[in-house]
Amino acid sequence: MNTLERLGLPLLRRFDPERAHGLALAGLRTRLMPLPGPVTSPRLETELADLTLPNPVGLAAGFDKNADALPALMRAGFGFLEVGAATPRAQPGNPRPRLFRLSEDAAAINRFGFNNNGADAMARRLAARPKGIPVGLNLGANKDSEDRAADFAEVVRICGAQADFVTVNVSSPNTEKLRDLQGKAALTALLEGVLAARATLDKPVPVFLKIAPDLTENELVDISEVAMSVAVDGIIATNTTLAREGLKSAHANEAGGLSGAPLFERSTRVLAQLSAMTGRAMPLIGVGGVDSAEAAYAKIKAGARAVQLYTAMVYQGISLAADIARGLDRLLEQDGFSNVSETVATDREKWL
Repeated sequence: MNTLERLGLPLLRRFDPERAHGLALAGLRTRLMPLPGPVTSPRLETELADLTLPNPVGLAAGFDKNADALPALMRAGFGFLEVGAATPRAQPGNPRPRLFRLSEDAAAINRFGFNNNGADAMARRLAARPKGIPVGLNLGANKDSEDRAADFAEVVRICGAQADFVTVNVSSPNTEKLRDLQGKAALTALLEGVLAARATLDKPVPVFLKIAPDLTENELVDISEVAMSVAVDGIIATNTTLAREGLKSAHANEAGGLSGAPLFERSTRVLAQLSAMTGRAMPLIGVGGVDSAEAAYAKIKAGARAVQLYTAMVYQGISLAADIARGLDRLLEQDGFSNVSETVATDREKWL
């Protein structure tokens, strides 16, 4: 954490969480924050579904919903970014308040409901970004849509040419019945529609699938079989959880998805299960409770080829990305690995 963050984070926490988040993005756009650029080394460089990453530490969707701060975020030490979610039409999302800090738990609960400026605005901003690390787009569906599966494909048609990858997000708990699309038949049809839309692009992009952490083992089997059969390029495990066990904060019972430290074990178990089900044939991205180099390393050893973070930055600042990447490099050197890919799934059995 740098000096500006040590001074600024306590001030931001005096504001409503959503207002503080907006101020943090505005601060990034001012370019006053010292940023290291992409952190990399021969040990950290990795391949993910035909994407070359300078390091495997990524930004999860939701932090920069509308791609407002891409130039700064691309220099913040991440190896890749994911923005969005974007829906075909702009929508305001759910009523405020809809974001809650759980400081005692190093966590957050949100029920945003895919608030965003819409796919056309997203396409323009992605097209205007500087060259650098890969930037992907999280796909969403409009709340009032009569055909939510078609919405995902529509965002691909509008924005796909400007993104380096897209993520099918059927795992947000904040849009009614969205998670129903994780069922085997519905998911197959949805993904086939997205892949058909991708085929219309001049340069097809990798398609990832983001799943919930609250699935049964049988549901995970179904999802892994669908993902393999339709040939998506990777699975992101996981989104936020509806579980509330062991929380201390006064906001623990707020409706929405829980993220942060309490999600780490649940999401890592799901990651390891998926790794066992798919082997090395399906690239996995680990998300949920990544707040240190050690946590990132554990996700990778459970089966992830890359990781993403978001909530931990609320408490540790944007410099956390570079700190994790550098720390991961030290851990790899300490354990005698020449590249991070050598460690993938080496400790998977611990989580099964």
